[in-house]
Amino acid sequence: MSSNDADDLGEKLVAPPDFNGVTSKRQHTDVLCTILLWCMWISMTALGIYAMQQGDYRLILYPLDYDGNLCGTDKGQVDMTDYPYLYYVNDFSGGVCVKECPKLANITDPKTLVTYTGLYQVDGSYITSDDIAIADYSYSNETLECTETLCYPDNNPEKSFTSYGVNMGKGFAYYAMDTYELMWRCVFTDEARDTLDAIVNPNDEYNLTAVIDTMATQNEKIKQGYNIWSNLYSDLWVARYYILGLGFGAPLGIGFIYSLFLRIPLVLPFMVWFSVVATIAIVFGGAYYAGELAAQWKNADPPMFTEDNIKIAQYGSYALYAFGALLVVVFLLMRKRIQLAMGCVKEASKAILRFPLIILFPVFQALGFAAFMAVWTVYCAHLASMGEFKTEQIDTVPGLFISVRYFAFSDFIKKSGWYMLFCFFWTGQFIIAIGEIIFAMSISKWYFARDKKKVGNGAVMSSIVTSFWYHSGTAAFGSLIIAIIQMIRAVIAYFQRKAEEMNSSLAKAVLCCFQCIVFCFEKLFKFINKNAYIQTAIFGSSFCTSAKEAYCLIMRNAARIIAITYVSGGVVFVGKMFITTLTTGVAYFALDIELRDELYSAIGPLFFIALSAWFISGMFMGVFDMGIATILQCFVADEEMYGESQSMYAEGSLKNWVEEHGKSSQKRGCMD
Repeated sequence: MSSNDADDLGEKLVAPPDFNGVTSKRQHTDVLCTILLWCMWISMTALGIYAMQQGDYRLILYPLDYDGNLCGTDKGQVDMTDYPYLYYVNDFSGGVCVKECPKLANITDPKTLVTYTGLYQVDGSYITSDDIAIADYSYSNETLECTETLCYPDNNPEKSFTSYGVNMGKGFAYYAMDTYELMWRCVFTDEARDTLDAIVNPNDEYNLTAVIDTMATQNEKIKQGYNIWSNLYSDLWVARYYILGLGFGAPLGIGFIYSLFLRIPLVLPFMVWFSVVATIAIVFGGAYYAGELAAQWKNADPPMFTEDNIKIAQYGSYALYAFGALLVVVFLLMRKRIQLAMGCVKEASKAILRFPLIILFPVFQALGFAAFMAVWTVYCAHLASMGEFKTEQIDTVPGLFISVRYFAFSDFIKKSGWYMLFCFFWTGQFIIAIGEIIFAMSISKWYFARDKKKVGNGAVMSSIVTSFWYHSGTAAFGSLIIAIIQMIRAVIAYFQRKAEEMNSSLAKAVLCCFQCIVFCFEKLFKFINKNAYIQTAIFGSSFCTSAKEAYCLIMRNAARIIAITYVSGGVVFVGKMFITTLTTGVAYFALDIELRDELYSAIGPLFFIALSAWFISGMFMGVFDMGIATILQCFVADEEMYGESQSMYAEGSLKNWVEEHGKSSQKRGCMD
């Protein structure tokens, strides 16, 4: 390092004459960011209340009939509370509300048509209105009625299939068939499809399989309303109690017990290596289970799951096998780094053992995050239901228009959705940030104590009060930076999905590069934030001042700090992976057993459960990670202020450990 570079890093710290450890003379820092944070929460609440007043979460849960009524609710022109299921009559998602999904003894009745106005029957039909109880649509101006000419010429099933009314699944009527219920929709069974095919399409002139397969799906125009986001919100709402219980309760319990064991030096090695093996086993076990489940669903008769669900299970199995193989490689490459990281954790445990209460603080963090998530989920569910009904007139044949209703989102709702995502990112990062300041302040009080045995849980309590009262603005500042970066990544991910739909290889490659670059920036700023929070905890300075001082201090002692920081992440990573995979595995089995027939896909709830588990496990493991970082920064500050004199606050064992592992890590870190 040149002399000019050294000057840029500032002068070494000099201990004031009255220096007695962590400063007690503090002032409120970064107040503007505190105000902005509260403004964000207030505006989010106002938006949520408005959404609850204007929206109705049932819109994203229950099916919509052709006339804009929600089956199973009183939302619409007619009360459909007694008709909770949707029977499709065309592949534009147009259908009618029925009391129950029909279970026909003869599998299908080709002489009975389910139409917009009720049942239309010709000679030879055998079912009655009790077999398929359809809601009364006589009030509607959009109805088209079947006649012999329009729907069943010459009482001939083959002519009926190509008639104006049926129009090969694109009309306003379709045959009465045996079904099973899926998400309040009546889905035709394979046996009913094959039976109908033999009757109306004996010469295989038409691809009836394709017609019926699209009967329970939507065309591109309808996807404007009921798209993947609406399904996701629906799944989150249905599984909300499981998300809260398993996404927060499970990682809380596992993380707390795991952290307690890590504090015990003799148990630490066993816990770490057990976690490595268990994590790999859980991933491969989940992959095997998903593959077996997909095979069972595929061979089920009658089929109980859609092709999309089967593909999701199959692809999920492949992805888990690949992820498990990747974990094996990663853990093999990290084995020496993990071994060395155990020494880092042991040193941090000496401080954490003095105040056991600090292990409990992540529980309160998680409870705060759970409370926010509960409110946020309710707001989002109602926001997603604030669209408006649109009517699409589809010209299926010349002179005959089929009226189909769909649900469309305005630009305001879409922008509000992005804003809610930003609120999620900022609040989550703020909870992490304030926790890091509290941990750093508690541990630095232990470090800068002449008699460390006198430091106890009181240091944690005073740190909590001081951090919230004086430095919530600093936490808000740092978390805002990370939230903005995460929003940029979310926008890039959105365009990546668009590029995937357009099948543009160039766009996908460019966006992938941008995503990697922004990800690196996120990791960089998280490192800067963490060390800035330590400076704030010790000296009470604002975010920008703390970030600058932390950078200078670290760069003046870069060799040891970077080397030890590199290896210390090994145990932290293992712990987070173990807690997250165990929680997600338990959640998958719970959702599969309890909500299999009520979810479009378990992927959405599982993603949020895994995200929550990773977030909460990060809080618990962050205690040790922040402990190591704080002790290292305290040590180099202590060393700069007092040199090698007897006045240093560091104990002899800590001095020897930093010197020994700082040097060995530099030699071995990059190889491990």
